[in-house]
Amino acid sequence: MTDLTGGTAELQPSVAPAAGTTTAPPTGPSRVTSNGNDHDEQPPLEVDDAAVPADDDSANEDQLSSYTASLTSSVIDYPIENGRRYHAYRAGSYFMPNDQNEMDRLDYAHLVTTKILGDKLYVAPIEEKNVHQVLDIGTGTGLWAIDFADRFPAAEVHGIDLSAIQPEWAPPNVKFEIDDVESPWVDRTYDFINCHWMMGSIQDWPKLVSNCYKNLNPRGWAEFLEMGGEYSSDDGSFTHDHATYKWIKTLFDGIASTGRDSRPGTKLKGWVENAGFENITYKKVKVPLGVWPKDPYYKEMGFLNLTNLLDGLEAFTLRIFCGVLGFTKEETMLQLAEVRKELKDKRSFNAYYEV
Repeated sequence: MTDLTGGTAELQPSVAPAAGTTTAPPTGPSRVTSNGNDHDEQPPLEVDDAAVPADDDSANEDQLSSYTASLTSSVIDYPIENGRRYHAYRAGSYFMPNDQNEMDRLDYAHLVTTKILGDKLYVAPIEEKNVHQVLDIGTGTGLWAIDFADRFPAAEVHGIDLSAIQPEWAPPNVKFEIDDVESPWVDRTYDFINCHWMMGSIQDWPKLVSNCYKNLNPRGWAEFLEMGGEYSSDDGSFTHDHATYKWIKTLFDGIASTGRDSRPGTKLKGWVENAGFENITYKKVKVPLGVWPKDPYYKEMGFLNLTNLLDGLEAFTLRIFCGVLGFTKEETMLQLAEVRKELKDKRSFNAYYEV
């Protein structure tokens, strides 16, 4: 995963994703923290052998409404493909479904993300007194925005997404908006911008990162977290012969053919530097696939990650394999059956990916 945070003021480290001309915020340097895949290699994870079993704002609001879809047929008239429901607003911009199964998976993925971040919602060194306006890009079911709003009751949290799948019971300081982050941004600035897991969704990453920079207040922060590479293993147990390798490579190639980046984490360092951020901190984290690590922290992370992947295999795959690459649903499901069988066998491999 790649994580970046940034804002204006003196730079401090943090952990954790695009074109347009950029100018520095009104005062002070910018700061960003990031996990970059091009930095020092992490030590191998030790395998646990025992794990192998046998009104003043009226103008802005008017402008916002022109970019924010209300719950009309253009937003909630969801198309159905191969038995899964997908977003209607800016149809085709995102390859994942938005049905109940996917909503449940997104809620679970929130647990995976917080575990990756060290059981935290964020790693940027933000202070409550300085956080008033917050943006959550690709908010999904809104759990991150809701949790953040509960912790920062004086802050107003804006969660944007292409799908209207957020709950109605959110705290009063949360506002969910149906919008496309790649549309022109409204004239609003933020103290903290959260951008996690947008792989395969963004056509112009440099512009997105630039917009984040230009819409940060002085002393603000932005945090990015993205996948940085393909699955691999330290002990050579994960090979090109595995069904899981063939699946992920085909998926990434299919996403790339749509003009979207499947592994933006490897490029985040350049994007945030070119946008104007300074005092950038990068951190890489190995995310195991399964309970093979000996370290309890990584073992739990691996369990959460594996469960999330098994629950989301069809969601990750169907639109790309069937809609982009031309596989039939039957062919796709046969491939996924092999992957699922492999993933459930704890003796298959000791794999991970990096963020």
